[in-house]
Amino acid sequence: MTDETLEEIRERKLQQLVESAGDTTQNSPSEPIHVQDDIHLEELVSENAVVLADFHADWCGPCKMLAPTVEELAKETDATIAKIDIDELQALSGKYQVRSVPTLILFADGDPAERLRGVQQKEHLETVIDRHSSEFR
Repeated sequence: MTDETLEEIRERKLQQLVESAGDTTQNSPSEPIHVQDDIHLEELVSENAVVLADFHADWCGPCKMLAPTVEELAKETDATIAKIDIDELQALSGKYQVRSVPTLILFADGDPAERLRGVQQKEHLETVIDRHSSEFR
């Protein structure tokens, strides 16, 4: 990624924040966001009240089983869903001590609030998200 591209991204994000400043509702993306680096994750966590980070790998069978659930959660909940490929972002995975995949870390108000390992039922994930999202409604 070039410095110019990073600057363009920052400018676009600033415009989005300015445009949504008067909006009191949380508008989360309706699709999972593929995290590009640690700075990208930090931006997502700081800009969104609740972020569910899915640490996954392409070769992981359980991760593939969980993927449709994660996509549905992006469409149906107030949480921002972040997808983190552990093979591409090994340092980020190490920072959050991800030892197995899938691992889900829920960030609330900028901090890790819950950690879930393995395939999770959609209903359980909705409950976890709702528990933390209710603080920001």
